[in-house]
Amino acid sequence: MGKYIEDFAVGEQAVSPGRTITETDVVMFSWVSGDTNQAHTDAVFAEQSPFGKRLAHGALGLSVVTGMSHRIGQVDGTGMALLGLDEWRFPAPVFIGDTVHLRTTVLEARVSAKPDRGVLKRRMELVNQDGVVVQTGILTTMVRSRGSHHG
Repeated sequence: MGKYIEDFAVGEQAVSPGRTITETDVVMFSWVSGDTNQAHTDAVFAEQSPFGKRLAHGALGLSVVTGMSHRIGQVDGTGMALLGLDEWRFPAPVFIGDTVHLRTTVLEARVSAKPDRGVLKRRMELVNQDGVVVQTGILTTMVRSRGSHHG
């Protein structure tokens, strides 16, 4: 079971296990999203790009962030809704074969006007195998409070 909003401390960090971004991930995400941009789907085209090879979709990286957040387990069973993504940036590319992990830092944790829930803001940093932050932003989640727990 995840944490209630009252259990989070500002500055608290957590790190997920790693995950390698595969060819299959990129191909499947192209189909699911409908984003068949040649930077993702055409090796010859991508070789001529400034990056020199195919990139994973930025939105694929963001989707991996949400999955890795779940793996950390902080809001497993207590998370109620994703409320927002703010200041999302893509400072470096994600390539097929990169192994990434998620580092989260609690920025804010407060009970809302409705006593059964609260608002959790976390800085999310997707980090590659070389320690480079490839994506970062603020994820805001509605999380159950202790006031929602009966029994």
